[in-house]
Amino acid sequence: MHVSVLASGSKGNTIFVEIDNTLLLIDAGISARRINKSLTDIGVDIRDICGVIITHEHRDHINGLPTLCKKYHLPVYSRAATFKAMYCLEKLPLDCLHPIKENFQVGGLSVDAFSISHDAADPVGYSIRSSHEKCTVATDLGFVTSTVQEAIDESDVLVLEANHDQRMLREGAYPWALKQRIMGNKGHLSNDDAAWALVRMKKHNPYVFLAHMSEENNCPSVAKQTITEIIQRQGIKLGTDITIQLAKQNETVTLP
Repeated sequence: MHVSVLASGSKGNTIFVEIDNTLLLIDAGISARRINKSLTDIGVDIRDICGVIITHEHRDHINGLPTLCKKYHLPVYSRAATFKAMYCLEKLPLDCLHPIKENFQVGGLSVDAFSISHDAADPVGYSIRSSHEKCTVATDLGFVTSTVQEAIDESDVLVLEANHDQRMLREGAYPWALKQRIMGNKGHLSNDDAAWALVRMKKHNPYVFLAHMSEENNCPSVAKQTITEIIQRQGIKLGTDITIQLAKQNETVTLP
């Protein structure tokens, strides 16, 4: 398995996953040019991508999609309501669009789409499986429902949102209405909530990317310290039971 987070944050999100020679992009929130360059830097030809799967229609997850479709004619998979809500829908070739339900196949992989709580039309996370490996992406969610917890269980690699530190958000400069949105059930996941999702995982030796980190209401050291302290208090050993790495907005972070 090869997983690289090409970009993660409020300015754009894209993840590359390769399992058993099937190559996927999850979201396309940065420019097609940057996606192509980032893939080239990790030794991947963009023309070998088997599909782009979209979590939801917010611009930081789809900004590069029109050019990707126009230039490379990549198949795109997402919920029908998500396609309908896209600002760029008229720019996307109809034959590139593949509405999905709960499960679908891309190449030799099975992809499970699971509902998440976020202020979008029909947002989902994804579990991508072969017969022996599983990668799950769960970002842009207000809280970890039982559905989400079940989806992330048994993941070999997990990309999990750790968007904000609760104190930094409350004391920060954002307007109160925006703070309420972020902290709400359809907003974004805090460091604490991310930590407890990891504690509850049935498999305690995953490789975890902490993703979609706010530049204003979080920082890498705070996120890692908060999450590490919580999981270690529950007897989970960092580096042995679980490995944690921080995804970045402007730099590719790759599974070793």
